[in-house]
Amino acid sequence: MEKREASVTNPKAPPRRTKREQRDESIEKLLAAARAMFVTKGYRATTLEQISAAAGLSKGAVYFHFGSKEAVLIQLLARVEADVLNPSVDVLESQSGSVSDNLVKFIRMHGEMGLTNREDLLLLISMSIEFASQSGEAADRLKKMYRLLYKPLEKLIRRGQASGEVRRDAPAAELAAVIVATHDGAFLEWYRRGDQLNGKNLVRATLSVLLHGL
Repeated sequence: MEKREASVTNPKAPPRRTKREQRDESIEKLLAAARAMFVTKGYRATTLEQISAAAGLSKGAVYFHFGSKEAVLIQLLARVEADVLNPSVDVLESQSGSVSDNLVKFIRMHGEMGLTNREDLLLLISMSIEFASQSGEAADRLKKMYRLLYKPLEKLIRRGQASGEVRRDAPAAELAAVIVATHDGAFLEWYRRGDQLNGKNLVRATLSVLLHGL
């Protein structure tokens, strides 16, 4: 009689992934690849074929999970809103400190995000420039996201003007615009010259200019 070989199970073998886990992994690969390419190449210069190839997946996978390149961008922007903008709004709307304290917290928070969420910040800034004169769902989403930032920032400035902490010779809207322009410009410069600039020193310099001028 032939002896049957006992089935051997490798205890070190990784468990089989479910279809949901495989789907989630594919989506994360596509989003990561798209974010990197949108930041480095720009939205219009990036194709679905390039995104899928960078993610190691087929072009059909992008269509299956998202349907279009714009849908990929909108999903990325939704994450930026949750991970970057919403915490920023919470800091700007806080009533626990002075206007200067809240502004310092805001800039320092974004300085830390420059290390942990740099591509998210760069995506928001670069896409806002690329879509500035465009229309459509992605353009509308970007404008809405910046409005989410402007509104509490202008309110904070008006509070500072009322208390005497902030100069009154310029309207809050224009002062907020200067703060956002300085913020965005500093991050773009950090991206362009990351090998020459120190992130912490750049945050200190940004705060110095915003709070005290040159």
